[in-house]
Amino acid sequence: MKFYPNEALRPYNTLALQACAEAFVTVSNDAELLSALQWARQRHLPVVPLGQGSNVVVAGDLNALVLRQGTRGIQIIDKGASSVALRVAAGENWHEFVQWSLQQGYYGLENLALIPGTVGAAPIQNIGAYGVELQSVLLQVQARKIADDEQVVLHNAACAFGYRDSIFKRDLKDKLVITAVDLQLSLCPAVKIGYPDLAQYFDQHHLDKPTPHAVFDAVVSIRRSKLPEPSADPNAGSFFKNPLVPPEEAKKLVEKYPDLPCYLQLDGQVKLAAAWMIELCGWKGYRHHDVGIHAEHALVLVNYGNSSGAQVLSLASDIAGSVYENFGIRLEIEPRVYGSSA
Repeated sequence: MKFYPNEALRPYNTLALQACAEAFVTVSNDAELLSALQWARQRHLPVVPLGQGSNVVVAGDLNALVLRQGTRGIQIIDKGASSVALRVAAGENWHEFVQWSLQQGYYGLENLALIPGTVGAAPIQNIGAYGVELQSVLLQVQARKIADDEQVVLHNAACAFGYRDSIFKRDLKDKLVITAVDLQLSLCPAVKIGYPDLAQYFDQHHLDKPTPHAVFDAVVSIRRSKLPEPSADPNAGSFFKNPLVPPEEAKKLVEKYPDLPCYLQLDGQVKLAAAWMIELCGWKGYRHHDVGIHAEHALVLVNYGNSSGAQVLSLASDIAGSVYENFGIRLEIEPRVYGSSA
């Protein structure tokens, strides 16, 4: 384990934004994590946990120890007739873990294929796609308190999950380092293909009874057709959340915009398609200098060169303002923002 002073963060965030950390370290086990936390406390440095940097905006230099989780390992902690419980180290790559789970005959994650990032980052925004959210399979989160190294376990209910939200983005933001995630997966295939894009995919491919592997392949294909690879076009995936509104508000909007995609939620709220509204406002494919909106997906902001975090956030603010002016809907960005943009 080595501490790097004034480390450039561009290689560690998928938007490839220029910024430096006061110090940077990668930890590979719990002992190294404890040493790193103690090192930061001795220097009165805050700690910023980092996975693969796929859901962050580095808005400026960080006067902090940026701590990258490099832990690996998957452990079976319980197995019954119909399900298996796994403890997965925070540093494991999420998509590779989903692939591995399918290979083992463990089901439930196939709709979440190709989501970038690490397993440890997954609970923070309650990752979700194509009709499935992480909270549906999560048992508990293992973590260490940054302030005093205390080991804590947060069961599913304590994580206060919501749509792209959790306690880790609010009350516990940067107070914990997630070390592992416990998940319960099924040993019995039970595919979920009700999401419109998936249903359309299987209809076009004439697959009446798709397997979990087929769902995995479909999700990968759909995502690759819509979302640019960060290695080619630096981005942080979907930059805005799809807003949730009361049904009365959704009804008024649909009366004015009949083509507006709406999805009724279990709690009675209605999810609106942020990409559709952004595109109608004329932003899709827009570019100003080195920052812009991808030509194929209106939710994806791209750093085409040497954009700063401030430029990305300024564009995001302009887009949100435009949507509010036209629809009366306030958009919220998905990525977490670190560093000063001044």
